Amino acid sequence: MQWTLVVPVKPPSRAKSRLADTASDALRPSLALAFALDTVAAALACPRVRDVAVVTDDGPAGRELAALGARIVAGEPGGGLNPALAHGAAAVRALRPRAAVAALNADLPALRPRELARVLDAAAEFPRAFLPDAAEVGTTLLAASPGHELRPAFGTDSRVRHAASGAVELLPDAVESVRQDVDTGDDLRAALALGTGPRTAAAAARLLLGGGPRR
Repeated sequence: MQWTLVVPVKPPSRAKSRLADTASDALRPSLALAFALDTVAAALACPRVRDVAVVTDDGPAGRELAALGARIVAGEPGGGLNPALAHGAAAVRALRPRAAVAALNADLPALRPRELARVLDAAAEFPRAFLPDAAEVGTTLLAASPGHELRPAFGTDSRVRHAASGAVELLPDAVESVRQDVDTGDDLRAALALGTGPRTAAAAARLLLGGGPRR
Protein backbone atom coordinates (compact mmCIF):
# COMPACT_ATOMS: atom_id res chain seq x y z
CA MET A 1 0.00 0.00 0.00
CA GLN A 2 1.19 3.50 -0.84
CA TRP A 3 0.54 6.24 1.70
CA THR A 4 0.19 9.99 1.77
CA LEU A 5 1.69 11.44 4.93
CA VAL A 6 0.23 14.58 6.50
CA VAL A 7 2.88 16.46 8.44
CA PRO A 8 1.91 19.50 10.54
CA VAL A 9 4.58 22.20 10.81
CA LYS A 10 4.12 25.01 13.31
CA PRO A 11 5.89 28.30 12.51
CA PRO A 12 9.45 27.68 13.76
CA SER A 13 9.44 30.91 15.75
CA ARG A 14 6.70 29.43 17.97
CA ALA A 15 7.92 25.84 18.10
CA LYS A 16 9.78 23.75 20.66
CA SER A 17 9.42 25.93 23.74
CA ARG A 18 10.33 22.92 25.90
CA LEU A 19 13.86 23.06 24.50
CA ALA A 20 14.41 26.34 26.35
CA ASP A 21 16.73 24.65 28.85
CA THR A 22 18.89 23.33 26.01
CA ALA A 23 18.80 25.91 23.21
CA SER A 24 18.57 29.69 23.21
CA ASP A 25 15.59 31.59 21.83
CA ALA A 26 17.73 32.47 18.81
CA LEU A 27 18.58 28.85 18.01
CA ARG A 28 15.28 27.06 18.68
CA PRO A 29 13.58 28.14 15.42
CA SER A 30 16.45 26.78 13.33
CA LEU A 31 16.36 23.52 15.29
CA ALA A 32 12.60 23.18 14.80
CA LEU A 33 12.90 23.80 11.06
CA ALA A 34 15.80 21.35 10.82
CA PHE A 35 13.71 18.66 12.53
CA ALA A 36 10.89 19.18 10.03
CA LEU A 37 13.18 19.21 6.99
CA ASP A 38 14.97 16.02 8.03
CA THR A 39 11.64 14.34 8.85
CA VAL A 40 10.10 15.20 5.49
CA ALA A 41 13.23 14.29 3.52
CA ALA A 42 13.34 10.85 5.15
CA ALA A 43 9.59 10.34 4.66
CA LEU A 44 9.86 11.14 0.95
CA ALA A 45 12.64 8.56 0.65
CA CYS A 46 10.43 5.81 2.10
CA PRO A 47 9.29 3.27 -0.53
CA ARG A 48 5.78 3.09 0.99
CA VAL A 49 5.22 6.86 0.78
CA ARG A 50 3.54 8.21 -2.34
CA ASP A 51 3.75 11.84 -1.25
CA VAL A 52 3.86 14.17 1.73
CA ALA A 53 1.39 16.97 2.44
CA VAL A 54 2.76 19.55 4.86
CA VAL A 55 0.17 21.64 6.68
CA THR A 56 1.65 25.00 7.56
CA ASP A 57 0.90 28.69 7.43
CA ASP A 58 4.58 29.66 7.63
CA GLY A 59 5.75 30.92 4.24
CA PRO A 60 9.54 30.51 4.56
CA ALA A 61 9.26 27.04 6.11
CA GLY A 62 6.75 26.04 3.47
CA ARG A 63 9.09 27.08 0.67
CA GLU A 64 11.97 25.03 2.08
CA LEU A 65 9.75 21.99 2.57
CA ALA A 66 8.29 22.36 -0.92
CA ALA A 67 11.82 22.42 -2.33
CA LEU A 68 12.26 18.91 -0.90
CA GLY A 69 9.19 17.72 -2.84
CA ALA A 70 6.42 18.12 -0.26
CA ARG A 71 3.04 19.55 -1.20
CA ILE A 72 2.08 22.49 0.98
CA VAL A 73 -1.47 22.67 2.30
CA ALA A 74 -2.13 26.27 3.22
CA GLY A 75 -4.98 27.81 5.16
CA GLU A 76 -4.36 26.00 8.42
CA PRO A 77 -7.51 26.44 10.51
CA GLY A 78 -7.50 27.76 14.05
CA GLY A 79 -7.77 25.38 16.95
CA GLY A 80 -4.40 23.68 16.99
CA LEU A 81 -2.84 20.45 15.87
CA ASN A 82 -5.81 18.13 15.44
CA PRO A 83 -7.85 20.53 13.28
CA ALA A 84 -4.74 21.10 11.17
CA LEU A 85 -4.32 17.36 10.64
CA ALA A 86 -7.99 16.88 9.80
CA HIS A 87 -7.70 19.78 7.36
CA GLY A 88 -4.66 18.22 5.71
CA ALA A 89 -6.27 14.79 5.44
CA ALA A 90 -9.39 16.36 3.91
CA ALA A 91 -7.27 18.20 1.35
CA VAL A 92 -5.56 14.95 0.38
CA ARG A 93 -8.82 13.07 -0.02
CA ALA A 94 -10.44 15.89 -1.93
CA LEU A 95 -7.97 14.99 -4.68
CA ARG A 96 -7.82 11.21 -4.06
CA PRO A 97 -10.81 9.96 -2.07
CA ARG A 98 -9.34 6.47 -1.65
CA ALA A 99 -5.94 7.62 -0.41
CA ALA A 100 -4.34 5.84 2.53
CA VAL A 101 -3.46 8.70 4.89
CA ALA A 102 -1.15 8.86 7.89
CA ALA A 103 -0.37 11.77 10.19
CA LEU A 104 3.32 11.96 11.05
CA ASN A 105 4.99 14.22 13.60
CA ALA A 106 7.36 16.83 12.20
CA ASP A 107 9.93 16.34 14.95
CA LEU A 108 11.46 12.98 14.03
CA PRO A 109 14.95 14.06 12.90
CA ALA A 110 16.42 10.55 13.21
CA LEU A 111 13.71 9.04 10.97
CA ARG A 112 14.85 6.10 8.83
CA PRO A 113 12.90 5.37 5.62
CA ARG A 114 13.08 1.58 6.07
CA GLU A 115 11.78 1.78 9.63
CA LEU A 116 8.93 4.02 8.50
CA ALA A 117 8.09 1.46 5.81
CA ARG A 118 7.91 -1.23 8.49
CA VAL A 119 5.41 0.84 10.47
CA LEU A 120 3.27 1.63 7.43
CA ASP A 121 3.20 -2.03 6.38
CA ALA A 122 1.94 -2.92 9.85
CA ALA A 123 -0.65 -0.14 9.73
CA ALA A 124 -2.01 -1.40 6.41
CA GLU A 125 -3.46 -4.43 8.22
CA PHE A 126 -5.98 -2.28 10.14
CA PRO A 127 -8.60 0.39 9.45
CA ARG A 128 -6.85 2.81 11.84
CA ALA A 129 -3.59 2.32 13.70
CA PHE A 130 -1.06 4.35 15.65
CA LEU A 131 2.52 4.20 16.86
CA PRO A 132 3.32 5.36 20.41
CA ASP A 133 6.28 7.64 20.99
CA ALA A 134 9.48 6.61 22.76
CA ALA A 135 8.12 7.90 26.07
CA GLU A 136 5.07 5.60 25.61
CA VAL A 137 2.70 8.46 26.37
CA GLY A 138 2.21 10.24 23.07
CA THR A 139 1.85 9.28 19.41
CA THR A 140 4.20 9.82 16.48
CA LEU A 141 2.09 8.31 13.68
CA LEU A 142 -1.63 7.77 13.16
CA ALA A 143 -2.77 5.92 10.04
CA ALA A 144 -6.14 5.54 8.31
CA SER A 145 -6.59 3.03 5.51
CA PRO A 146 -8.79 3.83 2.49
CA GLY A 147 -12.42 4.34 3.47
CA HIS A 148 -11.63 5.30 7.07
CA GLU A 149 -11.33 8.72 8.65
CA LEU A 150 -8.11 9.76 10.37
CA ARG A 151 -9.79 11.13 13.54
CA PRO A 152 -6.62 12.58 15.13
CA ALA A 153 -6.44 12.95 18.91
CA PHE A 154 -2.88 14.20 19.37
CA GLY A 155 -1.81 16.11 22.46
CA THR A 156 -1.49 15.13 26.11
CA ASP A 157 -1.83 11.35 26.65
CA SER A 158 -2.59 10.77 22.98
CA ARG A 159 -1.57 7.12 23.23
CA VAL A 160 -4.50 6.45 25.55
CA ARG A 161 -6.88 8.61 23.54
CA HIS A 162 -6.01 7.01 20.20
CA ALA A 163 -6.46 3.55 21.70
CA ALA A 164 -9.80 4.62 23.14
CA SER A 165 -10.87 5.84 19.70
CA GLY A 166 -10.50 2.30 18.34
CA ALA A 167 -7.14 2.69 16.61
CA VAL A 168 -4.85 -0.33 16.94
CA GLU A 169 -1.53 0.21 18.70
CA LEU A 170 1.47 -0.83 16.62
CA LEU A 171 4.76 -2.00 18.11
CA PRO A 172 6.76 -3.52 15.24
CA ASP A 173 10.39 -4.40 15.91
CA ALA A 174 13.29 -2.02 15.30
CA VAL A 175 11.45 1.20 14.56
CA GLU A 176 13.08 3.43 17.19
CA SER A 177 13.65 6.23 14.71
CA VAL A 178 9.91 6.53 14.05
CA ARG A 179 9.18 6.77 17.78
CA GLN A 180 11.88 9.25 18.83
CA ASP A 181 10.24 12.64 18.63
CA VAL A 182 12.00 15.66 20.11
CA ASP A 183 10.36 17.90 22.70
CA THR A 184 13.08 18.18 25.36
CA GLY A 185 16.84 18.29 25.60
CA ASP A 186 16.91 14.63 26.62
CA ASP A 187 14.86 13.78 23.53
CA LEU A 188 17.32 15.66 21.34
CA ARG A 189 20.25 13.78 22.86
CA ALA A 190 18.45 10.47 22.24
CA ALA A 191 17.78 11.41 18.61
CA LEU A 192 21.40 12.43 18.10
CA ALA A 193 22.49 9.08 19.54
CA LEU A 194 20.32 7.30 16.95
CA GLY A 195 21.81 9.49 14.21
CA THR A 196 19.87 12.43 12.84
CA GLY A 197 19.56 13.87 9.38
CA PRO A 198 22.14 16.41 8.18
CA ARG A 199 20.17 19.56 8.96
CA THR A 200 19.58 18.61 12.58
CA ALA A 201 23.18 17.50 12.95
CA ALA A 202 24.36 20.89 11.68
CA ALA A 203 21.94 22.81 13.94
CA ALA A 204 22.97 20.72 16.95
CA ALA A 205 26.63 21.42 16.16
CA ARG A 206 25.88 25.15 16.35
CA LEU A 207 24.23 24.51 19.70
CA LEU A 208 27.34 22.78 21.01
CA LEU A 209 29.55 25.54 19.63
CA GLY A 210 27.97 28.20 21.75
CA GLY A 211 24.30 28.82 20.99
CA GLY A 212 23.43 26.54 23.86
CA PRO A 213 21.33 26.68 26.96
CA ARG A 214 20.40 29.91 28.62
CA ARG A 215 21.81 30.27 32.13
